[in-house]
Amino acid sequence: MKLHLIDRSTPRDTSFTAKVHEDSNFLKLWHYHPELELVVILKSDGNCFIGDGIEKFEPGDVFLIGKNTPHMWLNQEAYFADDPELVAKSIAIHFKKDFLGDHFFETPEMHHLSELFDRARFGVKFLNLQSEFLETVQTMLSLDGFHKTIAFLNILNTLSSHKDYKLLASSGYMKSFKVKTNKTLDRVYAYIFKNFNKDISLDAVAKIANMNATAFSRLFKRVNGKPFSRYVSEIRIGYACKLLLEEKVNISEVCYEVGFNNISNFNRQFKIIMGCNPSEYIKEHVNSYQEG
Repeated sequence: MKLHLIDRSTPRDTSFTAKVHEDSNFLKLWHYHPELELVVILKSDGNCFIGDGIEKFEPGDVFLIGKNTPHMWLNQEAYFADDPELVAKSIAIHFKKDFLGDHFFETPEMHHLSELFDRARFGVKFLNLQSEFLETVQTMLSLDGFHKTIAFLNILNTLSSHKDYKLLASSGYMKSFKVKTNKTLDRVYAYIFKNFNKDISLDAVAKIANMNATAFSRLFKRVNGKPFSRYVSEIRIGYACKLLLEEKVNISEVCYEVGFNNISNFNRQFKIIMGCNPSEYIKEHVNSYQEG
């Protein structure tokens, strides 16, 4: 799966774009663009891939994705079955950091928004936003010119002060990612994210990179600071943690859903990465997750 540059540029008569996207499913494409992207999910669910992070999405979720941060929205399989009752719908706002001028967000009064844009390079999911926020975004779509711009600044201001959020991509991935110079590993990352819950062999991934397994292993460890197998395990365990916190499936089901072939290996890798076993993780985190 190739990383694609998508044209999200704005028309000449506006400084940013805000549109409702509605189709049978979201664009299943690993891509990036120089614009930041604010996304509000209105209908459908699935997984979003932002950098090397994997996060579930559902109606009401709000994400901010940074400039040139690779991402993809992948609906559940049911949304690809031509069921007219299933619709994927979202509001997407695309804008550049300097959409109001080269120095507007460098002023002291706008420093907090500049910090928000910096966080966005990791991909941000905002948690527990009030329902009024979604109404504000939808209302903004019907405004024009000056009033629309002021409304959007108010939206960004609200997000900048919202403390309940999570960053999705790792700092290691974003440091290693280069739009123009990392095409070999882009293909590898895209393959991993698409197949993380399946069997992924070193030989198969090395072939995608057009390298032998030994050379690829050296390259991958040098760029990411960890072996390939550890990288894949961290992605799987990270996603397993999300599933465990939701309490919709038991530990054994989670094990196989995230790509492990047996429960003992899953438990072993979980403890290596998280410092505790899955049962201990649930006891420690579920209550605070539900309260949040």
